[in-house]
Parts: sequence; structure tokens; C-alpha cells
Amino acid sequence: MKVKICGITTKESAQAACEAGADMLGFVFAESTRKITPEAAREIVDQLPQHVAAVGVFVNETVENIEQIAETAGLDYIQLHGDEPPEFCGKLSRPIIKAFTIREKDDAEKLFKYECDYYLVDSPGIRYRGGSGMPFDWSLLQNQNIPRGKMILAGGLNEANVTEAIDMVQPSGVDVSSGVETDGQKDLKKIFAFVKTAKQL
Repeated sequence: MKVKICGITTKESAQAACEAGADMLGFVFAESTRKITPEAAREIVDQLPQHVAAVGVFVNETVENIEQIAETAGLDYIQLHGDEPPEFCGKLSRPIIKAFTIREKDDAEKLFKYECDYYLVDSPGIRYRGGSGMPFDWSLLQNQNIPRGKMILAGGLNEANVTEAIDMVQPSGVDVSSGVETDGQKDLKKIFAFVKTAKQL
């Protein structure tokens, strides 16, 4: 089970996530309380172990800006969280994680229109898709012929519900941000507890 800790803004939280066993760290370059500059992200990325991937989160950004930020920050993956059309993915030079909002059962059909390395299924957000801190109805993904080997489950996950979520959805990975925070800041104890539970260590 891959674990992605998103919304990383400090070296301390990145180090804790790596020590806990996270596989991916997410850096938000869209408008958000967790937004980080490419330069600040690079300082963190340069200290990551080789096996931990750096993921940049973008919302309706241009190809040129994404590529420039990805180069500056040293990103391994591009996560598209906006209204990007399927052909947009083919214009980028790095592996793609495409996020999809799940409101109803038919929403899962959108996944098949996109060629990407991972599909991230998430709750409807407030400012942008995702980031609401609330889970969606996981049963919407049950009994559907969807590529679970490329699926990352996000949306309102935390130590208390991640085991149930994994059992219901059977994703290849899980993504968490607010679920490992206290008062809007990454909580190092929650990071360790989440990763341990998700990976069943």
C-alpha cells in the first residue's frame, strides 16, 4: 500500500513522513492554506530519500508554468486537480496523477478517458477539488470495473477510518493531508500513526 502525505510545507513534516514510511510527498502549488513556493519545495525535495517521490499539485495551470515549477522544485510527479482535459496529460514531461471528484457512481467512468500513471479519487472540495477533509461515499466505487492497481484514494482519510476505506475500495495507495494535521499544521505523531495503520505495520 503506497502512502502519500500531501500539503507538505516544512522540512520537519517531510522528514517525519519519510521516517514513517511514506512513499510520496505532495507539494501544493495551487491556491491553498498549504501552498508552497517552488524554491521552498526544492529545499525540502533535495533532502528526500531517493525512494520517496515528490508530487506537485496543480489546478488549471498552464503547461508552461507546470513545467517551470516542476523543474525548479525537482518534482517526480505532476498531480492535476482541476478541469484539465484528457489531452492535457500528454503535453507534460513527467508522470501524471489525475484527480477526480466522486459525487455519484457515474463519476468513476471519467477515469477511462485519461492516460495517466495514477488516478486519484477524492471528495468534492471547497476551493478546489479535494482538500475538504471529508470522505465521500466509498461504496460508489464498489462493484465497478476500474483500474484499482493505479488508484489512489483520498478525501477525509485519517488513522481511524483508513483501514475501512482500504477494505472497501481496494486502492493501490492512499493520500492524506488534513487527516494528519492538528490546528492546520502537520502533526508528526498523526503522520506516523496514519502510515503505520495504512501499511498495516
